[in-house]
Amino acid sequence: MTAVTALPKNVDNTETLLASGEYVADRSLATAVYLSLSLGRPLFLEGEAGVGKTEIAKVLAETLGRDLIRLQCYEGLDVASAVYEWNYSRQMIEIRLAEASGDTNRDALASDIFTEEFLIKRPLLRALEPHIGGAPVLLIDELDRADEPFEAYLLEVLSDFQITVPELGAIKADEPPIVVITSNRTREIHDALKRRCFYYWVDYPDASRELEILRRKAPGVGERLAEEVVGFVQHLRKQDLFKLPGVAETLDWAHALAQLDVIQLNPDVVNSTLGTLLKYQDDIARIQGSEAIAILNEIRTQAAASSAGGA
Repeated sequence: MTAVTALPKNVDNTETLLASGEYVADRSLATAVYLSLSLGRPLFLEGEAGVGKTEIAKVLAETLGRDLIRLQCYEGLDVASAVYEWNYSRQMIEIRLAEASGDTNRDALASDIFTEEFLIKRPLLRALEPHIGGAPVLLIDELDRADEPFEAYLLEVLSDFQITVPELGAIKADEPPIVVITSNRTREIHDALKRRCFYYWVDYPDASRELEILRRKAPGVGERLAEEVVGFVQHLRKQDLFKLPGVAETLDWAHALAQLDVIQLNPDVVNSTLGTLLKYQDDIARIQGSEAIAILNEIRTQAAASSAGGA
């Protein structure tokens, strides 16, 4: 883990902090992150898959020198997987040992086996524990994939930063964790949870910011190729596709092209590598061939016009 860093004192410091983790954030996102950190409120990030929501939590943990605790949500996620469960096998062994030794005091035995020693702590409970270097970053990733009852369970956690274990009582964090919640909006998250958070919609970046991301994350990609990749992807996002490519797909495509020693895009290269950029066959079939050629011609015409204007 990196050295512990103090929380940023203003929005400018927050932009600098994110940039030190190679995250290119616009001013409005840096403002949302700063307010979340300074006021101790969870940050709820919503947006399409691949736009960099999860990365924000990772970068905050890295740059602030905090532990990252990640809860990946899925359909059927329950308290036993997300919060805690009792170690039933150890409890049974303890009961058998007590019976073998002749201890038949059931009340005393029950109090002995329902202690923290027998508690298996899952991500949410671990996030409330003290950590070296300060409170951890708790990432609750893709909350929209979890069921609504679990979403309701989070209300106590996000309101009071405590969890109630019936056998032990309320377990409260001495220092609240830094909470980042993400959603791809496959379903609506209830207003009761959103009210406990600062909300921010993470959109696709514009061309200049995406090019800067590419320069930072894929420094081995030549400038001309990077500009053409960004231009092509920006045009794809104007198409009526089933799944538009996110920043993650842009980076994957750029890395793949660099691995193939591509210096400049051409129709053959685009057609043979679209599978790293688009994830549905219908989308690939729509772009391959004449549409790819049309997009390449358009971005080169725009580049030529831009160069002439600059001259």
